[in-house]
Amino acid sequence: MCGRTILPAAKQCQPPGTRRGATVAAPEHCAAAEAGIALGHAKGVRDMTASFLFDGPADARATILLAHGAGAPMDSASMNAAAAALAAAGFRLARFEFAYMAARRSGQAKPPPRAETLIPEYRAAVAALAAPGSLFIGGKSMGGRVASMAADELHAAGRIAGLICLGYPFHPPDKPEQLRTAHLAALATPALICQGTRDEFGTRPEVQAYALSPSIEILWLEDGDHDLKPRKSVSGFTAADHLRTLAETARAWAQRVAP
Repeated sequence: MCGRTILPAAKQCQPPGTRRGATVAAPEHCAAAEAGIALGHAKGVRDMTASFLFDGPADARATILLAHGAGAPMDSASMNAAAAALAAAGFRLARFEFAYMAARRSGQAKPPPRAETLIPEYRAAVAALAAPGSLFIGGKSMGGRVASMAADELHAAGRIAGLICLGYPFHPPDKPEQLRTAHLAALATPALICQGTRDEFGTRPEVQAYALSPSIEILWLEDGDHDLKPRKSVSGFTAADHLRTLAETARAWAQRVAP
């Protein structure tokens, strides 16, 4: 494996400026998002209306744009928790939904399409967001995979500073031979993958055998599952511990990538 591994300390402290047990403000919708931002008018791009869900300070020097996983929306418990932790570390978070997921909110039971077909929607979200300062793209599971496939073009154009993936789906569960890593071998964009060591989409022993680009750094969260949650009785860590580690590592990494 060529990607660099980040080993977290045994226990991580709360992000500076927050006290243990503090409540993070609920996500907000900006006025433009509530009005609806039309995306995807170019040929071959699905029409979608993105309502961005924001967390964190509006004047943050860095914004993270996150897409959801294949089966859960942008405001799932897992994404809410990750967004709150990253916002507490000083990032501005913007979440959005692909058209098929947004359609489910109106009762349309649409299955997730092939990940590569969602790349134009991700590019359109980047354009619509027009974030000031440094922009990092990524997502949970499939959302991070789509972002990773769009990253090099956006990075080469100077539109993003890096990629952050939360639980990358290296392969489908119980199908380790069906790898989703071909494009990761030559990825030029600085990337941080946060992965639980027992993630059924790619465990630590499996991932360490893959040929990954040296631009990729991996934060391994002990005993974490696909939602990065550990079993405290096994690992001694709680979900809150891992979220703090994720946020602090992401902050330090982003400062190195986009000082």
